[in-house]
Amino acid sequence: FIEQSIREVILSALLGGAIAIFILYLFLKDVKGTAIIGLSIPVSVIAAFFLMYQVDISMNIMSLGGLALGVGMLVDNSIVVLESIYRKRQEGQKPREAAIQGASSVGKAVIASTMTTVAVFVPIVFVEGVASALFQDLALTVTFSLLASLAVALTLIPVLASLGRVSLADPEPVPVPVGPSSRWKRGVRAVFRTLLVTLPVLILWLIKGGVLFLGWVLYQILRPVMAGFDLLMTRVNRLYPRLLEASLRRKWAVLATSIGMLLGSFLLARGLGVELVPALSQGEFSFRLELPEGTPLEVSNRYLKSLEDRIGKVAGVAQFSGTMGGAGLGLTNVGTEGENIGQINVRMENPADRIAEENAIITIRTALEEFADLNYKFFRPTYFSFKTPVEVEIYGNDLKVLKAVSDDLTPKIMAIRGLADVRSTMEAGNPELQIFFDREQIARMDLDLMQVSNTLRNKVKGVVATRLSEGDREIDILVRSASLRKSSLDEIRNTIVSQKENRPIYLKSVADTRVDRGPSEIRRIGQKRAAVISGNLDGRDLGSVAAEIQSVLQAYPVPAGVLATLSGQNEEMQKSFRSLYMAFLMAIFLVYLVMASQFESFLHPLIVIFSVPFGAVGVFLALRVTGQTVSVVVLIGGVMLAGIVVNNAIVLIDCINQFRQSGMEKLEAIREAGKVRLRPILMTTATTVLGLLPMALGFGEGAELRAPLAITVIGGLLTSTILTLVVIPTAYAAFDRKKITEGT
Repeated sequence: FIEQSIREVILSALLGGAIAIFILYLFLKDVKGTAIIGLSIPVSVIAAFFLMYQVDISMNIMSLGGLALGVGMLVDNSIVVLESIYRKRQEGQKPREAAIQGASSVGKAVIASTMTTVAVFVPIVFVEGVASALFQDLALTVTFSLLASLAVALTLIPVLASLGRVSLADPEPVPVPVGPSSRWKRGVRAVFRTLLVTLPVLILWLIKGGVLFLGWVLYQILRPVMAGFDLLMTRVNRLYPRLLEASLRRKWAVLATSIGMLLGSFLLARGLGVELVPALSQGEFSFRLELPEGTPLEVSNRYLKSLEDRIGKVAGVAQFSGTMGGAGLGLTNVGTEGENIGQINVRMENPADRIAEENAIITIRTALEEFADLNYKFFRPTYFSFKTPVEVEIYGNDLKVLKAVSDDLTPKIMAIRGLADVRSTMEAGNPELQIFFDREQIARMDLDLMQVSNTLRNKVKGVVATRLSEGDREIDILVRSASLRKSSLDEIRNTIVSQKENRPIYLKSVADTRVDRGPSEIRRIGQKRAAVISGNLDGRDLGSVAAEIQSVLQAYPVPAGVLATLSGQNEEMQKSFRSLYMAFLMAIFLVYLVMASQFESFLHPLIVIFSVPFGAVGVFLALRVTGQTVSVVVLIGGVMLAGIVVNNAIVLIDCINQFRQSGMEKLEAIREAGKVRLRPILMTTATTVLGLLPMALGFGEGAELRAPLAITVIGGLLTSTILTLVVIPTAYAAFDRKKITEGT
């Protein structure tokens, strides 16, 4: 499962990178420009691998998922830099000057946008619980790759963009005096020149020719697609200035509408399910079986055979195995023979077919319910939480009171829709013979209670009389009464436990004996006696089920000295959610600090952060459409969005400020900046969103963790980009009162 999951992550990253490069080609229609920007992906990924090795991060689902998540963002900085360089080239500047001026003009904005994305990962040190295990590797890999892409965008991209055509013609030969001592030097120089200059240039020329040829072939194949894409971009370029102009004329209406959309999105959020981590479907699951104590192994085996016949007919099941008799097999932790304990393990034909797996689980559960005396518990292999999804902990000192409360609450909890395999630790356990000594009678007979109890214990359990040495081993020789092993209750009552004046004293004279069933286990949590009612989820999210359980607990009259609380995965979920909320607020604060240092203004960062809440509109809508629940993975995506969605707004406002510094009026600068930054903003958004598409589709093993993260980022980035192009310029026009003079 792990190997297949990692292969799926790598495939998603490769497909995402290929899609991002293809989108670049549609925008640029230039093989050289696409190759220059596309080069930032492998360079950044290789640099990220180097840094991962330095900090000892393994290649796992989350670290590689971070690379797959960021593969579309790795080209964002390069797009902005190269677009600025090409714009300078169109203004008539030479390649070298255009590279310098173009990279310099957007350098501060690119650095600020990257730092805002990196800053959201700083609060990782405050994240607790399962979120920390998930978040840490992903955050570090995304940070490493983005910092590497920033370095590539500010160094390698300008250098490559400034290069002219490479000529293969040899330079004019320099006259060299020929003499007996210099001929061999000329030969050595010629060899080195051929190997180090001519041959590499020839190879580069062949590679360039091959790339150009492939580009021409690709252009011919994709000509209809490119024609449609060009038509779409032409209409967008015509429509956007009109939309921006209309928004600037009706500033307050636009802002009120956007705030109304934000408030409406929270209504969508109310209907979303909540859970800790999406359950990983691995195509494997098990049922732990328990028959009444004392059931012979032959009877238990007949139960197992009957169940195996039913499982063999379930569609989609590839393999199954059954084990009966838990002693020595790790199926029982009690001191009994375990002939009544068993386990069924099932493996599906197609691990990725979640529907077939759920149908198989329902079918097997139905078959198990037909056995009246059989208790069972369902479980899957787990990687993130070792707790049952639902656990109600009941604390108290009196075992009888704990059992009474547990017996009352268990049927109430079982009645809640969406729960399965509900079980209490206070269920009746093993049948046992209980002995209650009469202390007053023992004292009247002048006997020692400790001596009497030890005598009885030694007769039943035995005592090590000596040890037999055999080589380097010592074997205990245990002496115990053979008759007590299969004695009746009357025979045990007549067991001699002591002697007084040569007269035997029987157990029935000093103790009361009775047959009863003890508790299945006596559990202690935090050194306090506790009963635990546990259950699995079946078709509902953890949040809604936990809310109903809380209402049941609040309505139940708990006796004095007893406390009932809800724990399990719900407790882990609340802990992780609280830490992620704190991380989100700290991320917003750090993003603001980065932008305040960039813009040297308190207002402009607030305008940029205005785009962050609008990402929630797309997140909630995307989760609703795709049927995803709010989980730790979704909240991690939300924290990342806080640093991603502001990038386009930073570039846009930086361009507005540059135009105002050149002498433009505020509204004219807004209109011109919108036209100039429309193309790079659409390019960066398209590459990021479509680069995440393979992850969002959720194919293959481990997709339950990848898909919610990608869906969250895609939904938030789409809506925030649309609103950035309209709402951010409108908010800038409405709230900015700063006077910017030329050159300041």
